[in-house]
Parts: sequence; structure tokens; C-alpha cells
Amino acid sequence: MPVINRVAALSDEITAWRRDFHRHPELLFAVERTAGVVAERLREFGCDEVVTGLGRTGVVGVIRGRRTGSGRVVGLRADMDALPIEEATDVPYKSTVPGKMHACGHDGHTAMLLGAAKYLAETRNFDGTAVVIFQPAEEGGGGGAAMVKDGLMERFGVQEVYGLHNKPGLPLGHFAIRPGPIMAAVDRFTITIEGRGGHAAQPQECIDTVLVAAHIITALQSIVSRNADPVASAVVSVTTMRAGEAFNVLPQTAILNGTVRSLTEAVRVLCEERIGAIAAGVAAAFGAVAGTTYSRGYPVTDNHPAQAGFMADVAAEVAGEEGVDRAVAPMMGAEDFSYMLEERPGAYIFLGTGPGPGLHHPAYDFNDQATPYGVSLWARLIERAMPAQ
Repeated sequence: MPVINRVAALSDEITAWRRDFHRHPELLFAVERTAGVVAERLREFGCDEVVTGLGRTGVVGVIRGRRTGSGRVVGLRADMDALPIEEATDVPYKSTVPGKMHACGHDGHTAMLLGAAKYLAETRNFDGTAVVIFQPAEEGGGGGAAMVKDGLMERFGVQEVYGLHNKPGLPLGHFAIRPGPIMAAVDRFTITIEGRGGHAAQPQECIDTVLVAAHIITALQSIVSRNADPVASAVVSVTTMRAGEAFNVLPQTAILNGTVRSLTEAVRVLCEERIGAIAAGVAAAFGAVAGTTYSRGYPVTDNHPAQAGFMADVAAEVAGEEGVDRAVAPMMGAEDFSYMLEERPGAYIFLGTGPGPGLHHPAYDFNDQATPYGVSLWARLIERAMPAQ
């Protein structure tokens, strides 16, 4: 069964919603306009219940099938927030807000889930309850965690939950998924190095924190190359260094910031332990002192095997078996849908949008031709998970 005919007929309307969201990007939890439009649309569709303000600015719609005797409740999630990037496209619907744009396709995700909600509210050809979840603050704010903490799963009785993200470079209308870890945990660290500042012409009287920082940066790369299992995945990247203000002064303090990505708890713990130990040990070798602050962020996005297989089967109904990669390599980016997967069984899938600039690029724009595939996936997933017969 390819793209659903009714979904194809809705494509122009869904595209108009998407481009409206694109014109009016909002960041993190401050998605009041987007959330307001979403709630208004869900009410227009005739959802049985529309709840706002969950996780601060999240929106949830409840759609009951023609029958609800199965007692099944399945959640579908889309993210709504944009990024603090100046848009570099010339499309007629480009961002009207300086310094903000939908550079990750959340406008497309929101529009596709709205399209699925409209279809499901019209047809109700399932036995159970569909819960459509519109989440704020995926881009670093942890909106998924906020909605979970606000009782998302318990309040609406969600038993399984599914998420989707567009993927430039994957052929248009194709899908990619895998059981187990599909996206990484993301952590951050700060290393503060204290030495002895002084005149740059008299280094023998100083403890040069810039030199110490350079050695720490190099030594941190041994975590991935020499401490982690070679078949495990990890990234340790130092991304900023701050030290000194003058060309002729050796600074008293240097500060390093960086990120860690991992796909298992064991590797995550290893990286945390080794960063602190290496920083302290290298600094001590130079007579300096280094302290490390390590902060855990989004956990691993870990697909439950049964649900990942089911989602892949539904995707194959839309794209054909040849259009579904069931064993895609994990990505080292992070996703706060992971918090929802920690609470309930579910899975996360990628939807191909074809060639073009990548995610978070100022010239990126969601490919509206992908819309019918995403909406059809959501619709079929509900109908297959909770068949009306």
C-alpha cells in the first residue's frame, strides 16, 4: 500500500501549514505561536481532547477510533522548535524573524503530524486511541523530558510511542531505522586549568595554562583510540578554549569546553571517568591543577526491537521493502525523544528528503515532497497497531 490517496489530496494544505511555520520560527520553549496554531488545528479537526501547556508549551491531541475496546493507546510525536540561525535561502516563505530559522525540519515534522491527525480524526478506522504529541525545545532544551515529567504517559495512558525525523541525503520517501541505539547520548564537560600567570618573556617563572591545555586536548583523544573498545562508538571533542587577553601575558587560567557522544552506558561512564583523570593527571605533570565538571544531557535514543520491527514493516507498506533500510548505522547526534523511549516501548525512524543542504545548515529547507510519505507512515502505523477488525 503506497501513499494514501486522502493524504495525497491533503498535501497542498499540509504544505501551506509547513510554510507558515517556516515563516514564523520560534526557539526552545518559546513556541507560543506554533503551539497555538497546532491546538487550533486539532480542535478544527474534531479531536476528542486537546491539551495545551504540557511541558510548558507542548500540545497533545487525543483521537479515539471508531472502537476503543482494545484499550490500546499509541503516541506519535513531533517537535516544534527552530534554531538560532540566520536563514540563507531565497524561498518566498523564508523566515521573517532575524536570527531564527527552521534549519532542522521541525516545521515539516509538525505539519506532517497535523496532517496525520486530520486524516485519523476523519477516518477513525482503528480500535483504540491515538495520541498526537507536539513537543517544544528539542534543540537543547529537553522538552521531551519536560513533557514526560508533566505526566504525558500516565495522563493519556500512552502504551507505545513513535518518533520521526527527516534525513537529507536519504532518497526521497525512503525510510531508515534500526533496533537498539539509533542516536547517541550527548554530554558536555568543562575543564578549568589553574597555573601561574606572568610575563610571556619569563616562562620559567610561570606555569603556562595554554601549554597545559594543549596537552590535555591531545591526551583526551586517547580515550576513543586507546580506552574504548575499538568496536564501540564514542566521540570526545573539545570545542572551545578560553585563555588570556594579551599577547605578552601567560594566563593564570585556561578553560576548555567540549562534548561527548556515546551509544552505551558503559562507554558513557568510561568517557566521564577518563576525562577527569586525564585532565588532572596531565595538569599535575606540569605543576598545574585541573578540575572537571561533567554534565549529562540527552540519553541514548534506544529503539525497542519489537516496535522498531513493526515500524519498519509499516514503512515498507508506504515505501516498499526496497525503500526501507532496517539496519541503518547509528548517528552520533542526539535526540530528546530518548526520554520518551525510556518511559515506554517505541521506535524512532528517519524519513528521506533527498539531496540538498544538511540539517542545521543556513540554506536547509524541508522538502515538501516528503510530506505524503511521513503522513502515510503515521496513519498506517495507527491503523496497523490498532486494527479496527
